[in-house]
Amino acid sequence: MKKNALSRRKLFLSSGLVAALQAGSSSAAPAKKPVLKKGDVILFQGDSVTDCRRARKQQKHANHQAAMGSGYPLFVASGLLGRQHEMNLKFYNRGASGNRVPHLHKRWKSDCLDLKPAVLSILIGVNDIWHKMKGKYDGTVKSYEEGYDDLLKKTRDALPETSLVICEPFVMRCGAVEDTWFPEFEQRREAARRVAQKHNALWVPFQEMFDEAIAAGTTPQHWARDGVHPSFAAHCLMAQKWREVVGI
Repeated sequence: MKKNALSRRKLFLSSGLVAALQAGSSSAAPAKKPVLKKGDVILFQGDSVTDCRRARKQQKHANHQAAMGSGYPLFVASGLLGRQHEMNLKFYNRGASGNRVPHLHKRWKSDCLDLKPAVLSILIGVNDIWHKMKGKYDGTVKSYEEGYDDLLKKTRDALPETSLVICEPFVMRCGAVEDTWFPEFEQRREAARRVAQKHNALWVPFQEMFDEAIAAGTTPQHWARDGVHPSFAAHCLMAQKWREVVGI
């Protein structure tokens, strides 16, 4: 079998895994989509995929274009601010390049809880495996899941009314992403989904979305040349999927 055909088959299997997980989660109460009120805060958290070269010096200012970075948080915010300007919504991006779950714990009070978001969106997980593959970290799937679970418990305890949005970690099979990443990366995706279900969070299926786009004929490089960091096109697609799932 040719390499491209094999890769495509793996992508179909990956999508099938997500579908199986969805089917197995029918007993969980469905997460409710947020109903925004005037002046609500919407916060994006994560690693470099969310950070996307945001201006740190301006991060205290809501809706500051440079502070939102140049990726999907900016696209989500600009779309909502343009169409619902009377709501006076406040958007913040506190993604930090290189972050893993333990990093979020260290900065969670100032970069999340103190902002009291009505909607909290988190995308974290690719560095938890990438840094491990580089020999710079020894975290396991179990420690990733337990750390993520504890983070969301801490958030629920402090902000019980906050709507949680958990984004599926994703990679493309190109660039830095090698066969050695699997099946562990898929196990980490499953772990993130279990945590989302446990805490009744909305689930944004980014990996499934990209798998379907690639299966339809685009190349992995079109979405992320290094396999990890999304292209401009990918960020646009992510923003569309995020808004579709969250319903705002």
